[in-house]
Amino acid sequence: MKIILIDDDNLVCLSLKTILQADSRIQVAAIGTSGEEAIELYEQHLPHILLMDIQMKGMGGLAAGEEILRRHPDARILFLTTFSDNEYIIKALGMGAKGYLIKQDIEALLPALQAVMSGQNVFGNEIVTRFPALINTKPTFCPEKFNLNPREAEITELVAKGLNNKEIADILFLSEGTVRNYISALLEKMNLRDRTQLAVFYYRNQS
Repeated sequence: MKIILIDDDNLVCLSLKTILQADSRIQVAAIGTSGEEAIELYEQHLPHILLMDIQMKGMGGLAAGEEILRRHPDARILFLTTFSDNEYIIKALGMGAKGYLIKQDIEALLPALQAVMSGQNVFGNEIVTRFPALINTKPTFCPEKFNLNPREAEITELVAKGLNNKEIADILFLSEGTVRNYISALLEKMNLRDRTQLAVFYYRNQS
């Protein structure tokens, strides 16, 4: 797995490189300290994953990520930052980033990289707990665009709010088994892997 690290603190880059390369499956191809370098190094190395901070001098990580995804729509970008602002999370979701981790969750980094490589979206626990609040920040979701019927749309929104099957069943006056079947059907219909990806899908497709 070839990785590029971008963080405006060179010491952070070197520390992350040491941590990651302790795993023989990971090669850190390059490190950089700005969004401009992220774009240049991505073009040069075409890594499997770009691990990048958000706030940096000059071009920030979000702007660099948008430019890289414009050029390479299949790019896997994983943000690792100290900032959990709703605005940043929404923008990362909207652009198509594969994940958003807080630096305090560093022990989750290696599993997150493996998950991203296998096609999953990865969001740290602190970020997942923010999902319900994002509904009030950016509330418009168009289920018709994805051929979801009203019941499917209701269940998708409730999953995005963090409710479990029993809570959803109680609200919609359904059995837990029926809710479970709806969610399984939604995951298959949207080609999603799990409930977290369903929530990400909901927030990513706000307009």
